[in-house]
Amino acid sequence: MRSENKLVVTSILAAITASLCCITPVLALIAGTSGVASTFSWIEPFRPYLIGLTVLVLIFAWYQKLKLKKQEIDCDCEDDKPRFIQSKKFLFLVTIFAGLMLAFPHYSHLFYSNSNVEKQVVYVSESNVSELTYSIQGMTCAGCEAHIESEVNKLDGIIKVKANHEKSNAVVKFDKTKVTNKEIEDAIGKTGYKIIE
Repeated sequence: MRSENKLVVTSILAAITASLCCITPVLALIAGTSGVASTFSWIEPFRPYLIGLTVLVLIFAWYQKLKLKKQEIDCDCEDDKPRFIQSKKFLFLVTIFAGLMLAFPHYSHLFYSNSNVEKQVVYVSESNVSELTYSIQGMTCAGCEAHIESEVNKLDGIIKVKANHEKSNAVVKFDKTKVTNKEIEDAIGKTGYKIIE
């Protein structure tokens, strides 16, 4: 394998690995196995290094591709045409793909339907409204927040839910006559994230 191909593969792997902690919840949602969502949350502390590695490898790959090569022999051979995988177009596509992977945490919430929308509640007596804050371990980005909000919003009686990965919590406002604390904890648990007591 040529060194250019190795650089391309390295940049793709680094970009995917850097966003793996945010891609996994979306893939789990699509596959219907939301319990594995937090599996790669341990990668989050290494994300800046993986982003740096991706950028450096891509810069070096572009440098290798664009640097002037010495002409050894002038030849009008047709065999010298590079294959697509060795072309600038392919490297451009890899660069775009890597950029999309690195930016994934910023748009991952788009994969969750109605996660940030407050539910329409016809009438709830104020005495029945309760608000609890759950400390949650394993959230690393907005995609994690949207995953938890989406799952909790599926329950009847939820008025509002707001997860925050920076504070490692979720604040849930609900009608205690329609949903219990245990049901909310179970919904959060189904996402793969752990509630800290």
